[in-house]
Amino acid sequence: MHNKIIISLFIAPFLSFCTTNKKVEETKKEVVETVEVAPVEVQKNLNPKVVMGNKFLAEKSREKGVVTLPSGLRYKVLTPGIGAKPLATNTIKAHYHGTLIDGTVFDSSVDRGQPFTAPVSRLIKGWTEALQLMQVGGKWELYIPYNLAYGTRGAGKSIKPYETLIFQIELLEIVK
Repeated sequence: MHNKIIISLFIAPFLSFCTTNKKVEETKKEVVETVEVAPVEVQKNLNPKVVMGNKFLAEKSREKGVVTLPSGLRYKVLTPGIGAKPLATNTIKAHYHGTLIDGTVFDSSVDRGQPFTAPVSRLIKGWTEALQLMQVGGKWELYIPYNLAYGTRGAGKSIKPYETLIFQIELLEIVK
């Protein structure tokens, strides 16, 4: 939607210089409607959880050692790994500790004392992206925006829609 707005702002003045015909007039009307609708679409995304999450992620981006990927995922390497990197087609075994940005723990294999095993491609987008960059033996802290986590639906009782999540993940092995 943001690209439409930017493109629309450049196309509208150009179209005013074009020869007036029915096709141009229809296109100009669509451009104007796109610009008029945009603020409503932008307002939908101003959910308080999104605003708080974006503020948190912006602060994390300024911390030493935090890497920000083009997707918006942020991570900090706590312990570098020395093994292989899993592919999306692999299954991994890992320990994790998941919290909300307010520190509320929503799940932890560490607390249960039982590692987690799952196919990389079946995890939330933030995990899938990060795991393919991690080496076995590595431990990272992930800062996952809502759109790479559980999105607008949330998960369980603790993870509400639009939640930004924090995970500490230790990649134990790629399961054969």
